[in-house]
Amino acid sequence: MTASRTALITGATSGFGAATARRFVAAGWRVIITGRRAERLQALADELGAAHAHAACFDVRDATAMQAALGALPADFAGIDLLVNNAGLAQGTLPAQRASLTDWQTMIDTNVTALVTLTRHVLPALIERRGAIINISSTAANYPYTGGNVYGGTKAFVSQFSLGLRSDLHGTGVRVTTLEPGMAETEFTLVRTHGDQAASDALYGGAHPMTAQDIADTIYWIATLPPHLNINRLEMMPVSQSFAGFQIAREG
Repeated sequence: MTASRTALITGATSGFGAATARRFVAAGWRVIITGRRAERLQALADELGAAHAHAACFDVRDATAMQAALGALPADFAGIDLLVNNAGLAQGTLPAQRASLTDWQTMIDTNVTALVTLTRHVLPALIERRGAIINISSTAANYPYTGGNVYGGTKAFVSQFSLGLRSDLHGTGVRVTTLEPGMAETEFTLVRTHGDQAASDALYGGAHPMTAQDIADTIYWIATLPPHLNINRLEMMPVSQSFAGFQIAREG
């Protein structure tokens, strides 16, 4: 019964993570929600109710804090059936030759190092319970664009790491999926531009982008498929978005 199942959802203070927590609790799951912003995280936990949600506040880049928080889970939340690796970010839009190394390191630490550290920590429990992993990647993993540099590289890592996990977990019953969304209107662009609301409004204006709820519904669908089915990777875009053309630099 879904009432006894528990999902660990990282990056739950906004966007995809918060919507996913609400979607799973609405279906009777318990959720462990993580994030750095304590007030937002606790507000979501209060909204969802103590019987359904446990807030674990830590920065995913802090392995020690992560291990301590997961080691102190209440008994009702200790058995993890699903890991949703949602925490991640893009920072900066400049081309590589002018980009900030600090932004690059933040993306690598969050999107790559933190994701693999948390996954490795939870894997024994997922194997024991024949659970599932859903890693949130991006269409940027597949299609390069100016300014995408390290962000696209980190998401390509997430997609490839997921395929490697599938190979390594062969025979365990653990399912692994990479979800690769395109344009979706969340706080993503605000974070990427270090708070430029005008840039965010310009990007999404009139584009009919996907919503956090669209992604949450898709994550729930993947998680609740029959246990003999695995979605290896799923790429999503709004109808208004398609593949960019090649660039050509001309002389003269």
